[in-house]
Amino acid sequence: MAAAYLVLQNGMIFKGERFGSERDSIGELVFTTGMCGYVETLTDPSYAGQTVLQTFPLIGNYGIIPEDFEGATRVSGYVVREWCDSPSNFRCGCTLDDFLKENDVPGIWGVDTREITRIIRNFGVMNAAIVARPPIGPDDPLFEKLKAYTVKGVLEQVTSHCPETIRPEKPSGLRVALMDYGYKANIAVELLKRGCEVTVFPASAKAEEILSGKYDGIMLSNGPGDPAENLFQIAQIKKMLGRLPLFGICLGHQLTALAAGGNTFKLKFGHRGVNQPVKDLRSGRTYITSQNHGYAVESSSVPGGRLSFVNANDGTCEGIDYPELQAFTVQFHPEARSGPKDTEFLFDRFMDMMKGAGSNAT
Repeated sequence: MAAAYLVLQNGMIFKGERFGSERDSIGELVFTTGMCGYVETLTDPSYAGQTVLQTFPLIGNYGIIPEDFEGATRVSGYVVREWCDSPSNFRCGCTLDDFLKENDVPGIWGVDTREITRIIRNFGVMNAAIVARPPIGPDDPLFEKLKAYTVKGVLEQVTSHCPETIRPEKPSGLRVALMDYGYKANIAVELLKRGCEVTVFPASAKAEEILSGKYDGIMLSNGPGDPAENLFQIAQIKKMLGRLPLFGICLGHQLTALAAGGNTFKLKFGHRGVNQPVKDLRSGRTYITSQNHGYAVESSSVPGGRLSFVNANDGTCEGIDYPELQAFTVQFHPEARSGPKDTEFLFDRFMDMMKGAGSNAT
């Protein structure tokens, strides 16, 4: 295989081997700690604009399984210690290398992912390039490109373009409007399992369209990028708050906080993986959760919001209840793909809210 180089914004260079697409790429370098679930990671739209590094050393051993896709592949690049070119799984559709080639994602393997992870933990996330040739000195134009790169405007890249309705096998009579900010497919699956009819709306949908549709509840999905730049979506959520039961996940959690008057900030290196502990402040119980985010809500900044979950590692906000607005949001992923299913009960809580509010409440 051909040589490739991972070039960090701080000037550090790691030599490895190329796999996947042969083009060069630039992205925000982030790491995820999951021991499994690389298929879901590669198809999670929340990674748009980012180069993903897997901390677990061997990736690709069960191949690529299309039935487990969460959405479209939007990662800018992929970094692993070792990849398996002979996967063994009865559900395997193709190899990791073939998948990256098909989706035009450049990959690099054979680098010390543990050392790179330590660099990110110490200095914070930074931009990185996967290139065929290393830069020639500190004045190489590549470093200017790395310095200038930002993850912007990605929500528009990952959202759907028109509404789509998905009907359950056993209807409960409840109808949910799912705002697509780059939603993971299993969010809709969890709602369908509970008998909800789900209508997926693009991020450009206006609040008036949602509120006039006779829905019983609103789901705000996960998604990529800086939540504060999505001014249109924040304005629409502000109009919808208090009108219907509302449940927000990840980016939906952050946008709701901003709509309610709160603030968000960028974490040093984010929370990404399937082993993030969060503490429920009501029960005192700690749950292990799946997460993928680089921004967080300032816990005390949300008027009318009540902190419900905190991250057990760093104390950051992981959930907010809005008792006066029929709304609650969480930073983690209760739909649990990939990851533990500890917090799936939050979907049941949403169901109870919709039933308690009455059919097609306004």
